[in-house]
Amino acid sequence: MNMKKFISIPIFSVLSLMGFVYYITVFIFIQDWTGLLTSPGLINSFIFTSLASLCLFSFAVCVLTDPGSVPSSYLPDFEESAGSGHDAKNSALQMKQCEKCNTYKPPRAHHCRVCRRCVLRMDHHCLWINNCVGYWNYKSFFVLVSYGTLASLYSTFIILSCAFQKNWNLEGTLPLKIFYVICAVMMISLSSTLGTLLGWHVYLIIRNMTTIEYYEGIRAAWLARKSGQSYQHPFDISAYKNMTLVLGPNILKWAWPTSVGHLKDGLSFPTLRDTS
Repeated sequence: MNMKKFISIPIFSVLSLMGFVYYITVFIFIQDWTGLLTSPGLINSFIFTSLASLCLFSFAVCVLTDPGSVPSSYLPDFEESAGSGHDAKNSALQMKQCEKCNTYKPPRAHHCRVCRRCVLRMDHHCLWINNCVGYWNYKSFFVLVSYGTLASLYSTFIILSCAFQKNWNLEGTLPLKIFYVICAVMMISLSSTLGTLLGWHVYLIIRNMTTIEYYEGIRAAWLARKSGQSYQHPFDISAYKNMTLVLGPNILKWAWPTSVGHLKDGLSFPTLRDTS
């Protein structure tokens, strides 16, 4: 494990935000709302602490997991691709050569300018985890965003519940009101941002796309329409199968970021042509 990846200002910022949100949620708002030592206080503290712990663990997995690099010995299967017509054209498009690495790229691999290498099934380079999001850590990234969204929504619920039960006529000093407003706005904004990101990646998973492939697909669809044809993403085999390719066949393990035993080598992927 490369612990040096944690030496980064964005990562320090994320960890600081996690710590700040946890502190104000548990030790200020739950304490003020129900009291930490009451039954509701203990239950809410346990639920939020569990979400925060899972979020922190998933974050660490994202940072430390190599997203996947192309083996130096990789060569495309020329024999399997030796065909004619439309099939041969599709195969040729997949057998790209990286000009910067001067090696062949497997299907869905892309060169990352930040990491200076080709990454398997690259989605994007994420500044906040100081790492690429690719084949081996995409699931942990998705789980991180899921837990982050749930934790943010739960914190927002606690802050608003605390605010609505407070007697502002008796307790509402101006600095306290400003503090509540700032925290509420911050958590609503964070929940909205993470929720939007989660929705985006749910869409990508259902379609079996990466962020890069989505934007490539827009251009491919435009070119297809110009020539009077229709475009369909070649790796979109069905919604449920697409989900199992990323999250795994066992639904009970979908929420665990290190459960990636279903992943293979990241060099080949099932396509519509394989399932037809």
